[in-house]
Formats: sequence, structure tokens, C-alpha cells
Amino acid sequence: MTAPRDLSVTIVDGYVDEPAHFGVPPYVATYPRYTAGALRDAGVPAESITYHTIDGLREDNTGWRDVEAADLLIYLGGMTVPGSYVGGTPAEPDEARKLAWTATGTAIAGGPVRFGVGEQNEGGTETTRTDLDFDFLAMADVEAAVYDLVKNGLEGFSDRYRDLGEADRWAELGAFVVDQHPDHPAGLIAEIETARGCAFRCSFCTEPMYGDPSFRDPEAIHAEVAALADQGVRHFRLGRQADILAYGGDGERPNPDALEALYAGIRAAAPDLETLHMDNMNPVTIVNYPEAARAALEVIATYNTPGDTAAFGVESADPVVQEANDLLVTPDEAFEAVKLVNEVGGWRPGEDESVAPSIDPDVPTRLPTLLPGINFVHGLAGEREATFEHNRAFLDRLLESGLMVRRINIRQVMAFEGTEMESTGADLADAHKKQFKEYRAAVREDVDVPMLERVAPPGTVLPDVRTEYQEGEYTFGRQAGTYPLLVGIPGEHPLGEFLDVAVVDHGPRSVTAVPYPLSVNEAGMDTLTAIPGIGSATAGDIFVGRPYESLEAVPGWEKLEPYVGATRSPPR
Repeated sequence: MTAPRDLSVTIVDGYVDEPAHFGVPPYVATYPRYTAGALRDAGVPAESITYHTIDGLREDNTGWRDVEAADLLIYLGGMTVPGSYVGGTPAEPDEARKLAWTATGTAIAGGPVRFGVGEQNEGGTETTRTDLDFDFLAMADVEAAVYDLVKNGLEGFSDRYRDLGEADRWAELGAFVVDQHPDHPAGLIAEIETARGCAFRCSFCTEPMYGDPSFRDPEAIHAEVAALADQGVRHFRLGRQADILAYGGDGERPNPDALEALYAGIRAAAPDLETLHMDNMNPVTIVNYPEAARAALEVIATYNTPGDTAAFGVESADPVVQEANDLLVTPDEAFEAVKLVNEVGGWRPGEDESVAPSIDPDVPTRLPTLLPGINFVHGLAGEREATFEHNRAFLDRLLESGLMVRRINIRQVMAFEGTEMESTGADLADAHKKQFKEYRAAVREDVDVPMLERVAPPGTVLPDVRTEYQEGEYTFGRQAGTYPLLVGIPGEHPLGEFLDVAVVDHGPRSVTAVPYPLSVNEAGMDTLTAIPGIGSATAGDIFVGRPYESLEAVPGWEKLEPYVGATRSPPR
């Protein structure tokens, strides 16, 4: 039996996407960090623990040597709510099998992969449970399985869930592993668990399999954040919970005092943080407890950073689908929840909070502080042609109301064993696939674009956009944060850099932006022509007349003024 101190361990992060947990780059999930902490707690030295992402292995074959040589290989992955990704590509089942075949030591897989996998990571698919040819598949918490496996000399373990004390200890001990993430330090966003489990039982969701909500103590979360901050992490998202408003309460009623302790302590633990966002917020909590919810939302809007998004699991506006799947809010109730979040968080930094929701296109300089997002799931039991009409009517109502939603997520369901959707499977999603695609495309064009124009009008400044890839004549990047806008910047810019930009145009799920403050004497033709009101002829006049000593001397300077910054003379 190999002693823990003599083990070499390789962790491969295949990325996860769950109803209340996200780990696709630039996010790093709790799984690799907790697993690394469990290994250390079991006696494995930190220097004997190697961490790779699946993208890292794709880009550099030498990492496979660590997979092959490790005494213990740990694969972490699984998609239960797959979407579209920019920062990384989750591991497909065949890639996971390749890891198992390559490993010469003991190999264990865990994470949401335990719920099952489809042929590909996409919605509208059937899933099956499989061990993917690993020696072990952790059917409860993979970090607890790894701890017990190491303690048992790699001979085996009994599936179990870790307790809160273990989670707190392993979260802090495992923070060191983020140093090995490709996006560390500047681009990395740490997903922070405040709770898991859910008080409700929607038909399609895997989160209730964790049981009723269990909340971590704020002091333990603060210690984890401090440990990550010591490793250089500056971006945090409270994403590992079904409902942030329920934190520290009975699982349903908001507890504003608990949120105050949580958020204030995070700010103290990481005083230099640059992003503090959250994810899931249950609209039924706002419906059932509007005054307590308002107080809780005010706490979040006090301590967070701009551009924060509260994802609302509305799922369907069709009453037939709502009843068949135990969904929680009617369209009218969801509308009122959206309205309340707009009233509390729809102001922009530098504005009087009483102006919320701030939709005057002439005044914004930053994204609103906190807005809701809407999640719709298609293929649920009871879905019919009218379901698409009900959902579209709800979205049109939001648009016509003058309210804001940060983003609309539309996906098809994956049916997992152990959920009520197991009996329905992907039949309805398959039957409605053509209608789903047409409806989604219409929403993207008719709702997303005007809504995005409201949320981020021309002139809105997006600080610290990290350039990620180039396509055609544009460089694309995103800010750190929850559901960040995809930003297309005209021209070629070095990748991995951070740019301040200002919005000039809008697409269905992205914006076009130019560097801010704009340097009139240095900007290329592609940048100048992207600015509203500056056509190719005026851009040519600007180009040949450079350099300029003052903004007022520039042709079309009034159109350029919002993008050159506060001072008019001389331009940058």
C-alpha cells in the first residue's frame, strides 16, 4: 500500500455546468479545489498534486504524461445544463474515456458526470449512467470519495456526501491548486459555494438530489476567499447555490442579516477584489416575501460590483407546463420579481439609486448594478406549440414595460435518471426541435437586441475586457463576471490583454465596442467607422487630417465626444 505522502496525483478538470454550479473557464469550480484540499487533508503533499484542464491537455500533449504516470488520476466533469461556451470546451464522453485508458494508476471520475452523460454535451438528449471505463465512479461527493480512497490505500471507498466541516476545511486547503489553472491569476473567476440543495422539486432539476438546502457558515466562506485572494484571485462569484436570497435562513425566507455578514466579510477578506457577483436567485422567494427580499437585494447591491446578474429560473410561461413540472411562478409573478430587482439594482454607478431602473440612453457610463436574467427550458412535460407563444408573450411584455433583464437563456432539457423528467426523456425536445430553433432565433433578434440596447446603450463603458480570440476583422473578449457580455472590438489586438472599451453597436448576444478613451490620432479606420454617425467618408477625412491638437478640430467631433473621455483638448 502506497502511503499518502508518496502518492503522485493528477487532477483533470473536464469542466462542469449544473443548475447551481459553473466551472467552464474562466470560471474554476469548487470540485478541483475541494478535491485538492481533500487530498492534502488525507496526507498527500501539495507538491505531489498536478492539475490540468481538458483544454490544457488538448493544447499541450506533454500533459498526458502526468495522466499516464500518476498513481491516482481524478477526472472531474459533467454537464447537466449544457450551454454555449467561449472560454473553454467541456470534455466530451470520449475524451473522458481516453483519460481512463491512458492512466496506468488508479482512475476515478466524479462530479455531475455521476448523473449520466449523453452522446454529446447538448440539450434535448437522453442520458445514461456509465463509469466511462474508470476504475471508480463517485456516486456522491467526489472529494469525499477521493479522501476515503487515499485513506484506504486506493483499495476503495463507500459513496457518501461530505459534511459542512469537511467542505470548509477542504475549500481553504485546496485554494493553492488555482495557481495551475491557465487563466490564473488575472482572468480567473472562482465559483464560491454558499449552499447546495433546494427546498423545491422542479421536475427536470438535479439540484434537489443534494437534499434540502444546507448553508456554509460565513466565516468559513471568508476564510476560503482569503485563501484564494492570497493566491492572486481577484474575481469571485457566489454561484454554488439554488437561491442566494435564502442564504442563512430556513431555505425559503430571505435573511438580510445573514447576507450582510456574508458580503461584508467577503469584502474584508479580499479588499482588493475586482469582481463580486452572484448567480441563482429564485423568483418565488421575491413573490412570497417581497419586503424581506427587497432588504436582501439592497444588501447585494451595496457590496457587489456592477454588471451583476440574478438568474431567475422561470423555465416556462405556459400554465400547462408549469403545473406538469412543479414550476414555481406564474408569468405575472415572474414579472413582479423582475420589476423589484430593477427597482433595487437597476441603477448605474455614479447615479442616484432612486432613478432605477436607469434606461435613459443619454446618461449611462456603466452597466447597471444588479439585473435579473431569465432562464427558459424547453422539452419539459406538457410542452405544446402554444408554449412558445406563452414564452414569447412574456418576453415581449418585459420589453414593452421599460424594465431590464441582463440576458435570456433558452435551452432544451436533458433528462436524467432520478428526476421526474426521466419518464418524458427527450421526446418533446426532439419533436419540437425545429420550432425551438425558429423561436430562439426570433427571440435573439426581436427581444435580445433591443433589450441589450437598453441595458448597454452606446457610450456604456466596459472596463477590463479581456481579449480572448480573433475572428474575421474583430478581436473578441469579455469582462470577468457572471454572464459577461461578449464584446467585439474592431481590429487585431493582442490576446490576453485587458482593455477599457465603450459600446458602439449591438448584436443578439454581444456588443461592438471601441477602446476607451478613444485616441483620435491613433485609431484605425475600422475603429473610426464603427462609431455611430462616423461613416467611411468622415473616417477618411479624420485619418488624413491627423494629428489634431483639439477635439473640436476633428471632423464629426460631436459624434466622437462620448468615446474620447472627459477632456476635450487635446484628444488622446
